Amino acid sequence: MEIRILHKQGKSIRQIARELGMSRKTVRKALDPAGVSGYRSRPVVASKLDPYKPYLVERVKAAHPDWLPATVLWREIRERGYPGGITLLRLFLVRLRPVEAVEPLVRFETEPGEQCQVDWIEFRQGKDALAALVATLGYSRMSFVEFVSNMQLPTLLACLDHAFEYFGGVPRTLLFDNMKTVVGLRDAYGKGHHRFQPAFWDFAHHHGFRPQLCRPYRARTKGKVERFNGYLRRSFYNPLASRLRQAGMKVDTVTANIEVGRWLREVANVRIHATTGVSPIERMLRERSRLGPLPPPWPGQLPVSRIMPAGQCPFPRVSSFPEAPAQHALRVYESLLENQV
Repeated sequence: MEIRILHKQGKSIRQIARELGMSRKTVRKALDPAGVSGYRSRPVVASKLDPYKPYLVERVKAAHPDWLPATVLWREIRERGYPGGITLLRLFLVRLRPVEAVEPLVRFETEPGEQCQVDWIEFRQGKDALAALVATLGYSRMSFVEFVSNMQLPTLLACLDHAFEYFGGVPRTLLFDNMKTVVGLRDAYGKGHHRFQPAFWDFAHHHGFRPQLCRPYRARTKGKVERFNGYLRRSFYNPLASRLRQAGMKVDTVTANIEVGRWLREVANVRIHATTGVSPIERMLRERSRLGPLPPPWPGQLPVSRIMPAGQCPFPRVSSFPEAPAQHALRVYESLLENQV
């Protein structure tokens, strides 16, 4: 009542608040019988993204519990006619799942041709196992991926052969974690002098690279390939698996290798890398000349029927790429699905 009397006497909200020792917000509330401020909500304006929101919700549901990055979904809806930018899409996706903070990785830079980081990434286990060997060059961040059904020694050596052919040369060192197909016993001959698996050691000697091992329980020593593994899962495998799942199909090695070759060529190796500021293929043009030469076929004593011979790499060699590749939107596997449905 005092507030209303003072207001009728012509005093301002500021004067009333000072005289009664309360906030201006409290004074405004008392003067508004309905308790509603003078602000009016803005009319709802149609968004460019509205026609695509049902599709986005279905894609997110199909990929659950995995998450599809905004960059992937943006490419997909652009191919369906979306005229807007990615910022509007990111704001919408935040409502579907809050963005989690990612712990930064510490990386050590290497000279061109010096190091390649190698790792396995598993997608399924059991009788229907699916994994991929990933090899990332330390300087350029150029990456090679091959999907396989097992992670045995013959498969590892075959994939490495294909990676060298894909890069067009052999790096001086290859960094691995402590997988049994690579090392038999760490520090067997003193600190840092390991007993490598005999066939693998012979393979390394033949190809002219020196194997190195991460410290135990420190897989992040090979942070470049670890980071790429996450990118491969989020931006390639999850979108492919969810689309095939919607069509009642499952990812196999043949399908995955067909699509990952295109993805490496059109997306992963031509994107602007967040750390280097340039695309991997651009830095690869400088690193290519620093790689060691490709050797003749390895005459090792392993079941040759389980190793794809050199010269049959499923992906084209990097040197066959154009010198100034343009980044194109990744096809969303429509042609693949049309052929298999």
